[in-house]
Amino acid sequence: MIALTHLRRAGAVIIGICALITVLSAQRPFREYPGIEYQPGQIPLGNYQEKTEWAFARLMYPPVGRYYGGVEFYGSWKQGGSNWTMDYPRSDRHLSAAVRRLTRVHAREAEEPVDLDDNDVYDWPWLYGVEVGHWNLTDYQARVMREYLLRGGFFMCDDFHGAIEWDVFQTSMRKVFPDRPIVDLPNDCPIFHTIYDLDNRYQVPGALFLETHLTYEKGETGKTPHWRGIYDDQGRVMVAICHNMDLGDSWEHADNPQYPEHFSALGLRIGLNYLVYAMSH
Repeated sequence: MIALTHLRRAGAVIIGICALITVLSAQRPFREYPGIEYQPGQIPLGNYQEKTEWAFARLMYPPVGRYYGGVEFYGSWKQGGSNWTMDYPRSDRHLSAAVRRLTRVHAREAEEPVDLDDNDVYDWPWLYGVEVGHWNLTDYQARVMREYLLRGGFFMCDDFHGAIEWDVFQTSMRKVFPDRPIVDLPNDCPIFHTIYDLDNRYQVPGALFLETHLTYEKGETGKTPHWRGIYDDQGRVMVAICHNMDLGDSWEHADNPQYPEHFSALGLRIGLNYLVYAMSH
């Protein structure tokens, strides 16, 4: 009986190892896409093959339209050059560098574009979406996103402004969670106190600030920054929504002497707090 028990345990271990090998072999290799602002190879690439606790996972998504700033996208959003590539990859790599320098999280230097249609989003505990005022999730992608979040995943979204983009964002978010409300996160929420105490937050603008000297975009409805979220049944924030701000630009321009330091300082602190919260809750 003892020998049989040991045999069963050994069999379970072998099955587990085989399953892990299968998962690792099925993971897609690193890939870099052309972006709206940058082309592949323009930004120094770190060690994309390093096996780490955390990597900057960037959500790929279909856009609500084929135009951005009056210019038509060419080709499929799956090949880059669409809204999801805003600030990519400089923003991703700057935040990853901050994680390596300012936390004990073992972070990869390079980002990981994640397509919900590939069903490998479950490999990444933290997922970031930019310009979600332009996304248009399919029903299938919304189901995958919902399953990912309910299993313990975390989604942070940013860089959308005003009432129109908020309505576009909500249209897809309601597909993900038609029965869960979006609420304002209170100052005592743990997400604001994982590394830094962020009670005194302010609006973080995009690089457009350098031209307009305004911290807001999209008129009157873009003036007030909102830190919002969606909770799971255990009270965990699983969707962190940064509306009327552009944290992605604050990361992207962290090394730009023309972009005010206090905006990048807060943007990086928010990003670090959110990802540490995601890894610990």
